[in-house]
Amino acid sequence: MARGKSPTFELQREAILQEAARLFADKGFHNASMAELAAACGVSKPLLYHYYRDKEHILFDIADSYMDRLLAIVAGVEAQELDAEPQLAALVTRFMEEYEHSQSQHVVLVQDVKFLKAEQAEHVVGKQRAVVSAFAAAIERVEPGLKKRKLDKPVAMILFGMINWTFTWLSADGRLTYADMAPVVTTILLNGVKGLVAQMPGRAKKARSTADTA
Repeated sequence: MARGKSPTFELQREAILQEAARLFADKGFHNASMAELAAACGVSKPLLYHYYRDKEHILFDIADSYMDRLLAIVAGVEAQELDAEPQLAALVTRFMEEYEHSQSQHVVLVQDVKFLKAEQAEHVVGKQRAVVSAFAAAIERVEPGLKKRKLDKPVAMILFGMINWTFTWLSADGRLTYADMAPVVTTILLNGVKGLVAQMPGRAKKARSTADTA
């Protein structure tokens, strides 16, 4: 009979993911070794392989579990049944809060998902598309008509362009915080998106971008 997992198995896996995210974000996926990760976790290399079969398995779990947290945020905000503008503001605020506390995971998602096997990458990208679709729907509520002109997802991608790279310039000990920037981003987006449909006469050409497949 196979031995069951110990009660601490999942806790240890989570600790490994936390250390791996920090290591991958710091050094890059290909430059970080299993030996370095084992040392960072305070375990032997053979014991590390007891929890994860290889680096790719760890990378997938970091990205996949992080996307699950983002999807849970979307579901939580939608469950509040807010009006259009407060809903969009809540989504931006909650995502910025998550980015602040999961910076390593976010960096790994942005820079290292491309190293996953095709099937694993598609699984993560599918969840990313679901997040984009949720933001696009929230933006459509603020400015009805964007979806008809196929602009809802491009505008959502513009929003992510504003917030996804904050880790490159927003310092943890700087004057501005993620909480400070959330209303700034929301205000810029709302002021830019309201009235956009009226300013875009005719049918917008279909843009060939990630937004179209999201």
